[in-house]
Amino acid sequence: MAADMGEVSDSDRDGSVLVVEHDPSVADLADLYLTREGFEVHLVTDAEHAARAVRRLRPDVVVLDLSTGVHGQVAEAAGVTPIVCVVPDGEPAPGPYSVARPFSPRVLVAMVARALRGHEPDPPAEGALRVGEVVLDAGARTVTAAGTPKSLTATEFDLLAFLMGQPGRVFTREQLLVAVWGSSESAGTRTVDVHIAQLRAKLGALSPLRTVRGIGYAADP
Repeated sequence: MAADMGEVSDSDRDGSVLVVEHDPSVADLADLYLTREGFEVHLVTDAEHAARAVRRLRPDVVVLDLSTGVHGQVAEAAGVTPIVCVVPDGEPAPGPYSVARPFSPRVLVAMVARALRGHEPDPPAEGALRVGEVVLDAGARTVTAAGTPKSLTATEFDLLAFLMGQPGRVFTREQLLVAVWGSSESAGTRTVDVHIAQLRAKLGALSPLRTVRGIGYAADP
């Protein structure tokens, strides 16, 4: 574990991190990058001992692989300690801090630092759109949810941008077809439903998209 490597003195450490990860190679990579940034890292690859390790080590942040199935036990043991959830791509995260698999180690480090500081997501760039914790930068064509980058298709991006550009306003499927696809006749209304479902899957619990039964969709402000 990084805490035993002696690379960074205790006085220089930024905080302690307990990484609960079923894949030893991913755990080692997280260890490497977090240690480089001055964190004291402890690894647990046996989920059965995760909650016990939280109680014993009392880390400042827990990085938890949700595929281990011990979120409930770890959350109970962690109390107010922030948990950075590592979630399968497209699945919702049960908290404000998350990274989706497969993830960049640098993204993980940034999310751990944010959880440790307890900061809100960074303000959007000038001209970017924000609805809740979802930020869309039309110029860079990027989307983040609670600071985590999301990979969208061109059509998904355009649909999300249109809805986020007028938060709270409800649009019919036909209106969305014209705005995003160029014609209400070029694709069926079912196409809108499919793309909304795909966006919700990728944005998870942070998705601002709302269904208005019998009418269409909106992005909640």
